[in-house]
Amino acid sequence: MTDNRTLISRFPHLRQDFAASLVVFLVALPLCVGVAVASGVPAELGLVTGIVGGIVTGLMRGSSLQVSGPAAGMTVLVFEAVKEFGLPVLGVIVLVAGALQVAMGLLRLGRYFRAISVSVVEGMLAGIGLVIIAGQLYPALAAKAPDSGLGKIAGVPGAFLDALGDTGALASLAVAAGTIAVLLLWKHTPAKVRAVPGPLAAVGLATLAAFALDLPVATVEVRGLLGSIQPPPLSAFGELAGVGLLGTVVAFTLIASAESLFSAAAVDRLHSGPRTQYNKELVAQGAGNMVCGVLGALPMTAVIVRSAANVQAGARTKASRVMHGVWLLLFAALLPGVLAYIPVPALAGILIHAGAKLVPLRALTVLWREHRGEALVLAATAVSIVAVSMFEGVLIGLALAVVKTAWEASHVKLEIVDKGAGPVEAHLAGNATFLRLPKILDSLEALPQDRPVRLDLSGLHHLDHACRTALENWAARHSAAGTEPVKLVTAA
Repeated sequence: MTDNRTLISRFPHLRQDFAASLVVFLVALPLCVGVAVASGVPAELGLVTGIVGGIVTGLMRGSSLQVSGPAAGMTVLVFEAVKEFGLPVLGVIVLVAGALQVAMGLLRLGRYFRAISVSVVEGMLAGIGLVIIAGQLYPALAAKAPDSGLGKIAGVPGAFLDALGDTGALASLAVAAGTIAVLLLWKHTPAKVRAVPGPLAAVGLATLAAFALDLPVATVEVRGLLGSIQPPPLSAFGELAGVGLLGTVVAFTLIASAESLFSAAAVDRLHSGPRTQYNKELVAQGAGNMVCGVLGALPMTAVIVRSAANVQAGARTKASRVMHGVWLLLFAALLPGVLAYIPVPALAGILIHAGAKLVPLRALTVLWREHRGEALVLAATAVSIVAVSMFEGVLIGLALAVVKTAWEASHVKLEIVDKGAGPVEAHLAGNATFLRLPKILDSLEALPQDRPVRLDLSGLHHLDHACRTALENWAARHSAAGTEPVKLVTAA
């Protein structure tokens, strides 16, 4: 009795955290496996990343209730990296990306991720969602997916037509569709039934159906936990000399960091406990990724689905996420054979549902009505990711966001006052940048050349170098011979 009281006094929220950890474990289990399979790596590596996210990152400071593990948002990037560089090099990429995250956190750069345009982030997630949906339709149809994002989308109609005459493909599609249907309808079931997380229920029911009906569908290949862990060989580090690999490392670092810190901001809105310390959270994420890299596992980010489940299940401290990692470890160590019964199309259904959640159709509609420029940035980022690649798509989105902001900040007003006698008065006010030069010069060049002109720049808040040079050049050449030169008036 005394021991129980001592335990309760030291861990006053143990009961709530224990219950929450079980919920998060049940949510994380099918997602860890599904992300790994979709990334083209052994299913056990998804569990390894979930274990590291729970135990290693979970013990560190940063965000107390945020849960980390393999994320659907990194699936496309990981798949491309494994295809191009091979599975042994994946560990190197994740290890170096984690080291960069730690360095950024120690340099207190975590807070700067909050300055990234929300439209770019939502566009990034939308692009990832579209590629995930298109890519996972192929395992749902028991077909091989094309390599490129555009190829995946373009090939979907043909894959459906090919499936019509194939019993195995139709069975696979039925399992995937049934999984999605369970996920969509689960929220309408009685509260007692909803105690089982939707993803686990969907995969469990699909597994039972496939086994009971002896359906001809592919199932997860199992290698065993120790057999799947492959630390990167020393020779793999030589690949860092290549520009392509370094670009992939940067993409992993930026996207994993952004996803984790934006998730932290969202989780903070779900509870009233301690707020996220962004720099410490970035260090924690980096430390977890370094461990994942050493083990040759998938990259880790904070995952909003698991984090929200953790909060909603009543978690009070980081003990819940640490315990969820322990449950994943026990499952991977004691029951790995269970994975071999899980149908691959069921995992495809889980990821199609997750990918659809990443496409913010409602937010895009609101943006189009209220902030059309932001909607265009979001759409352009998503399309670029689908058409080119993840890294280039995000860079295009960031560039468009910067140009849009610069354009909107370059509000300049040119007022011409001509009284018929004396000099023509031209007053510039606002922010004059190179983006507005065509409009400014068109108006100034229309002024009469045989009259004195007084150009007043004192109303400008900002005048960039390109604009100043262009105005000085115009003033020097504008006046006709015998006419008083243009007079420039600047602020005192």
